[in-house]
Amino acid sequence: MRDILKGFALAVSMLTTVPFFKVHDFYKGINGYAVMFYPLVGFLLGLILWGIFSLLNPLVASTHLGVIIFGVWILLTGALHLDGFSDTVDGLYVAKERALQVMKDSHVGGMGMIISGTFLIAKASSLAHFELFYLLPLILMLSRLNAVLAIYFYPYITPNGMGALAKEELTKPQMLIAFFYSFLIVLAYNKLLLFVSALLVLFVIKSIFVKRYGGFSGDIYGFSIEVTELILLNLLLFGLRV
Repeated sequence: MRDILKGFALAVSMLTTVPFFKVHDFYKGINGYAVMFYPLVGFLLGLILWGIFSLLNPLVASTHLGVIIFGVWILLTGALHLDGFSDTVDGLYVAKERALQVMKDSHVGGMGMIISGTFLIAKASSLAHFELFYLLPLILMLSRLNAVLAIYFYPYITPNGMGALAKEELTKPQMLIAFFYSFLIVLAYNKLLLFVSALLVLFVIKSIFVKRYGGFSGDIYGFSIEVTELILLNLLLFGLRV
């Protein structure tokens, strides 16, 4: 039980800027549990955003409120996944033999900066016109479930780092627990098509990066989360009948 609680605290610490669970001790035995809780942490983040929206909705114009939610979203996650997104984009604009080296560089390249800026504009615009804020918990949960599935099913191409520990320690029962509690929450919302859409996004991302690199890295996990979020937001904006 202690390792499970430590795993939850580590998941919160890794995926958010919430100050209550600052755990950076990646000792053997808790990293799989941390990954198991990724979708739950996403769901809780979405609840916070929905709560802020519900509180401010009577007071603030809808477009501006969407931008506020976007800003809080960035602050709550510390732009962690956006960093992986920009590094992954940089890697796509060089020869694949150099891509992993470029992705490890702490400096953001020109294309990473340009595409990330465009991506942020698209996400802010999506939220400015979004109406189904009660679905944000699902969107953040499913994007992180995609990361869990990628960690378990696809090769990890970087030999060191937190991603390697997560890949090594994530067990099949832990992955299944994450999958099934996410699925049950989706059923409670009656949004099965949104669930299927998220899995299709992961399949497309997998097809690209397994072919290009032979697997995933920590940066690509972040890329997957960000892209899943934006696509699900826009599927709902375009009237996906979930």
